[in-house]
Amino acid sequence: MKADGKVVLIARGSGALGQTVVPAFVEAGARVITIDRHPPTVQAEGRMGMKADVTDEADIERLVEEVIRTVGRIDALINLIGGFAMGRVVETDTSLWHRMLSMNLTAAFLLSKIVLPHMLERRMGRIVHVAARAAVEPFPGAAAYIVSKSGLVALIRRLSTELVGAGVTVNGVLPTTIDTPTNRRSMPHADPLKWTKPGSIAQTLIFLASEEASQINGVLIPVG
Repeated sequence: MKADGKVVLIARGSGALGQTVVPAFVEAGARVITIDRHPPTVQAEGRMGMKADVTDEADIERLVEEVIRTVGRIDALINLIGGFAMGRVVETDTSLWHRMLSMNLTAAFLLSKIVLPHMLERRMGRIVHVAARAAVEPFPGAAAYIVSKSGLVALIRRLSTELVGAGVTVNGVLPTTIDTPTNRRSMPHADPLKWTKPGSIAQTLIFLASEEASQINGVLIPVG
């Protein structure tokens, strides 16, 4: 798939998944702008790193205004933000609960809410969130994580119905455990061959951000 000339905003582009997704979009021809709390100090070709707190509405508004002022538009928003924690409901303290909701749901809500008016004005745009297979096929434990990712799935579905006929689509990707160095270190006895490859996620995201996916809206694609 190609993304020639598209301006793609990627949240958490410097994370483990972003290290595969961002280069894939650049290779596909996109002009990539990444959002991170701690953006890279060295800017790579084809991408520009910007700093923002994605759980702060005012900070995201500032960033989106700066992006539009700098490059003129946002064609696609790719949200890679997420966090994971184990624990059943009775084992989950309030701070962990709020942290999972903030990372996995609130950030997606705020990014979507603030980018959407710009896309709706142009009647053109793609929003893709990375959720999780566990949101639709839950396993025991990880209560706060699964509830927050389930909320993200509900947000995707709700937004997609609100945007029918608007020229803007909202979709989601549902990976299983992603094969990253962090996950390999934290689960040394697991078989990473059964995990989702970051490259597979990247290519799915590129497709959902493409012109060819203009009639795909409200879809949740399992990967892995």
